[in-house]
Amino acid sequence: MRHVELEARVPAERAATVYEAMGHWERYPRLAPHVNATTVHAAPPAATCGSSWELHFRSGLLRWTERDDFRPQALEIGFEQTDGDFDTFTGCWTMRQDDHDVVVRFEADFDFGIPSLEGILDPIAERVIRETVAWAVTGQFPATRLADDEFAPARPDTVAR
Repeated sequence: MRHVELEARVPAERAATVYEAMGHWERYPRLAPHVNATTVHAAPPAATCGSSWELHFRSGLLRWTERDDFRPQALEIGFEQTDGDFDTFTGCWTMRQDDHDVVVRFEADFDFGIPSLEGILDPIAERVIRETVAWAVTGQFPATRLADDEFAPARPDTVAR
């Protein structure tokens, strides 16, 4: 199982504002060039939320549908794949107020279920997921600082699909 995480600091914002923005999956195709399409099946205030995703991956598309668990009181959005190309894909977005800034943390675990290809597929998928999250946060909040600049994505207009 591969673990992906990214932490970012959004200066001079409120955690509730960042939480609200990050859960708008329909914006992600405009924010992140790896995202080919998103379909929101149900969003808050619906009791059961879900979305479908298509990411550019290698020479094709990586597709999945997930159950999204919005927890506004905790400023968390959990997700778990219900169908798709991963064998398992689960994770959580967490927003935390830190003085005048908001710390955004994304964590996910995934497994394609193909042990013979994990050395090839996993690092590519990890990079694509991490860059997509970074673009989503920095695209909505341009002053965002990533905790580790090593994972800062290239500018979206320079990425080859």
